[in-house]
Amino acid sequence: MSNEIYLRGMVVIRFLSAMMELTGAFLMWRYNRIEMAVRINGFLGLAGPIILTTTMLLGLAGLAATKVPMGKILWIAGGVGMILWGTTR
Repeated sequence: MSNEIYLRGMVVIRFLSAMMELTGAFLMWRYNRIEMAVRINGFLGLAGPIILTTTMLLGLAGLAATKVPMGKILWIAGGVGMILWGTTR
């Protein structure tokens, strides 16, 4: 399996993320109400870590497919875990 499929998956997820962010900004502007803006922002805040995790999992799968040493993959996965843990509180 080629690494290109992993890279394309990461790119597509990030494009979808950017489209969600732009749509959220447009909806905040259109509704012009702070209550709606807070709701939309809450949804976008929830989607962010999910997108980060999904993109990183695809990247790690691509690295694992290219025979990168498991030790390096574990370091990267640990770093992602620390980012997610550090931003929870």
